[in-house]
Amino acid sequence: MKIKPLNGYVVIKPLEAEEVTKSGIVIPDTANKEKPSEGEVVAVAEKNISSNGTELPIEMKVGDKVLYGRYSGEDVKVDGVEYKIVEMTSVRAIVK
Repeated sequence: MKIKPLNGYVVIKPLEAEEVTKSGIVIPDTANKEKPSEGEVVAVAEKNISSNGTELPIEMKVGDKVLYGRYSGEDVKVDGVEYKIVEMTSVRAIVK
């Protein structure tokens, strides 16, 4: 991994959008697919310091599957792979 997030950020690899719905309907490539809001954490900042200087706990680790705000973060491409750089506060949940 060539991306190292800084204070309060994580790097997430978005999971691919479903190609088949739960009822078995196949979604064609030409359809408007929703932006994924689920992904795998691939890098975590070493610190999470709030705006008032308090160090906050880091509640996720590399390998965690997470849900994040659909339009949060910044899309980046490194070595042909797409990632999202997201603030830790934009991560809504860890999927167990």
